Formats: sequence, structure tokens, C-alpha cells
Amino acid sequence: MKENPHLIIFNENKDTRGCLVAIEGGNNIPFEIARVYYIYNTPQNIERGFHAHRNLMQVLIAVNGIIEVTCEYHGQKSFYLLDSPKKGLLLSGLVWHTMKFVSDDSILMVLADTYYDESDYVRNYNDFITLEQNFLSGFLHERA
Repeated sequence: MKENPHLIIFNENKDTRGCLVAIEGGNNIPFEIARVYYIYNTPQNIERGFHAHRNLMQVLIAVNGIIEVTCEYHGQKSFYLLDSPKKGLLLSGLVWHTMKFVSDDSILMVLADTYYDESDYVRNYNDFITLEQNFLSGFLHERA
């Protein structure tokens, strides 16, 4: 099921020993998790991403530091601030996204619903725009 990008707030168990956040595929993550990867040692204010996926569902979590995510989908742009390890950003399908690592101690963990598949990537922005236009025209045609 494709959804617009949105934040997920995870339950946090906190006591004098610290904080614990449990992440469960099919529960507080809306898919079964097939792959986990993380990005770290990225210098401050560096941007990454600059791509979309055709089908991949993923949740982005800043387990440390602050990461600003820009998403473009359905002809609109949205901005999300990942500034807590109890926040996740769900990206589902055709969403052009960039991630700016605001602090040099930022660590981005990504949970994905499938294994790595290069053919799922859309790395050219003009190709993304064309796919978006085809998706939107097909969606409007179905509703007519």
C-alpha cells in the first residue's frame, strides 16, 4: 500500500537507565523489514539522496544527530526534521528525496521492505518528473 511521506512517532520506554525504542516490522513499521542500513561519518551540511524509488517502502530514522529530509511527490514538496531517534519518516514508492546531515555526528538508519535492487532507483530528476506526470495522469484518468 503506497502512502504519502509522513512521520511515525515510536513509543519510547524511558527510565533512570536510559531510553529504549522497539521497532517491529508489521507493527509500528507498516511492512516486514528485509534490509537495514545506516549512513554515518557524513560531514556537517552534506546532502545525500537525490533519487527516488519506483516501489521501495522505507523508514528513515536519525538515530543520532539531526537530519533534514526534503521530499517531492505528487507535484508538492515537504520538509521533515529528523531530530530524535523516536521519529521515523515513511517513504513509499515514487518520492524524490534528499537528506541534509545538519550535524556531523548524524547517523541515519534506514529500514527497507526489500533487498537492494538497482533497477528500483530513479536517479535522474527529469525521469522522476516524467514518471510522476504519468502516475498523476493515470490516477486522474482512473478517477474520471
